[in-house]
Parts: sequence; C-alpha cells; structure tokens
Amino acid sequence: MRPLTYTRAATIEDAVALVAADPATAFLAGGTTEVDLIRAGVSRADHLVDINALPLAGVEATADGGLRIGALARMSDVARAPAVAERFPAISRALVLGASEQLRNMASLGGNLRQRTRCAYLRDGVSPCNKRAPGSGCAALEGFNRGHAILGTSDHCIATHPSDVAVALVAFDAVVETHGPAGGRRIAIDDFFLEPGTTPDIEHPLAHGELIVAIDVPPAPIARRSIYLKFRDRQSYEFALVSVAVALEVREGVVAGVRLALGGVGTRPWRARRAEAALLGQPADAIAFRRAAQAELEHAAPREHNGFKVELAKRALIRGLAEAGR
Repeated sequence: MRPLTYTRAATIEDAVALVAADPATAFLAGGTTEVDLIRAGVSRADHLVDINALPLAGVEATADGGLRIGALARMSDVARAPAVAERFPAISRALVLGASEQLRNMASLGGNLRQRTRCAYLRDGVSPCNKRAPGSGCAALEGFNRGHAILGTSDHCIATHPSDVAVALVAFDAVVETHGPAGGRRIAIDDFFLEPGTTPDIEHPLAHGELIVAIDVPPAPIARRSIYLKFRDRQSYEFALVSVAVALEVREGVVAGVRLALGGVGTRPWRARRAEAALLGQPADAIAFRRAAQAELEHAAPREHNGFKVELAKRALIRGLAEAGR
C-alpha cells in the first residue's frame, strides 16, 4: 500500500476546502470503502481528510413525520433509532441486512451512498473497466456477469450499485444535502445515482470536494408498514442478487398507494415506477402483482450468466407486495 498523508478537519468548511484544493485528496469517514479502494489501486487518493469530528452524526425525527439523518451517522445507529424503525422500517431493515455488525458499527450513511460497485473487474486492477479507466472497455459484458445488472445498463457498463439502504431511500424519495466549494444544495436521491450511459466513471453529480452532510426523508405515512426483502447466495453477510423495498396501501381491496424499489438488478438503486403505475387502482391480488412485476422487468437486458435475475426480481416484487399487504 502506497504512503498516505492525513489531516483531521475541524469544520465542514475546512474539510471541503482541503479536499477541493487537490484532486488526489479524499474524505475519510468510516473508511470501510475508501481504504479498500486505495488498497485495490482504484482510488488514487494520497491524502485523506478525516471528517469524523464534524457534527454530522445525528438521527432526528422531524415534526412533520420525516427523518433527518446526518451523513456521519453509523449504519448501526440509524438502524436502531426508534424514529427510523417506527416510521420507516424498510430503511432500518435494509441497514441491518446491508453489512456485518462490525461494518455497520463503522460505516457511515453518507459513505454507504458514495460506495463504488463491487464488480470484480473494477477492483482487480488489470481487466478492462470503463469505471476505472474510461475507454478501456467493460470486461463484464462477455465475462462472468452473474451478479451484474439487468436494468439501466449500457454497452459501457453493467455493474450493479451495491447499497441496500439506498434502495429503501429511493423508494421514499429521500433528499441528499451537500456542502461544497459552491455552497450547499439539495439533490433528489433518484437524481443522485446516475446510470452509466457512455460515462460510467461518473456515478453521481457531486463536484470534487462536495461533501454529503445529511439525508432528509420526507414524511410518508405509507412507510410505517414498509418491508425490505433481500435474496442472496447465503444468509450471512452477502450482497443482494435481488432485493426489494415495498410499501403498500390498500383500501377496500384496491391499491391506493405503493412505493417500490429494487436492488441487485440495476446500475443504480432502481425505483420500480412502471410497476407502481401498473398497480394503482388495481385489485391487491396475485394477478395484479404479477402484471406489475412483468411491466417492470419487460425492458430488462440480461447477459449470459444473469438471466435468472429477471424471474427472481419478478418473484421478489410479488412476494414483497404480498407480505406488505397482509
């Protein structure tokens, strides 16, 4: 591992200024992602700015029924927070299922949103990878792609976004608040994660030196009975083959409201808007659930080894809807 220099920031403004001044400088929070990327040679940072002393670790219930979560709040603390578990149980469950207990105690929520894909071709340092070396190609297209995306893909990248909690946050229209060299701004989480298109190396709209400071989740009464299901190769800590966040409101047997998002199948956390649209006003039954799942996966683009994800995603949606509607 190459030599690194280190600075501990005392204020948000200091942290932003230090990172913005040098392209080879990066923020350091829990370090569970950044240190791995440095070791793998993916991150070229040689100066780390420790932001753990910044006052960004709060988890607050807002008066209107929403949440405000500091970017440095640890995954385990957010999952256990009463307001999260009561108002948005799918978010709490996604955090619990998202990592081992040791990682949850270290990893920050902001860092979780910024994590890079777990694609082996990105991390091996030698395979063609347009995320690591733009223009070099995508080894996963014709390589072993069992864990890769079937939605939002392009000829330049088919890597999945690995976050679990981001799936639940996308389902409930969270907003990412940042502070950067140009000041503060708020970014709808559905706009925060970018599909690869022709520029898979650009994964989010943040400028260099722009720091996530909080995640706001607007009030959503439908979320109080929400669920998060994760399907993986083993029940211990593992990334999702398919996951689903579901909230369902049924009135007199008819779907009056629904929130759906998928993980493990998209190049970004995938809001299942086609399925949502297909369900509204329909009977809350297995037939409607199957039709909605079919509508969402109709445009899937499986590769040689991940075609099973199409049917698995459909079944995950159907099962999630059935469980949420009980």
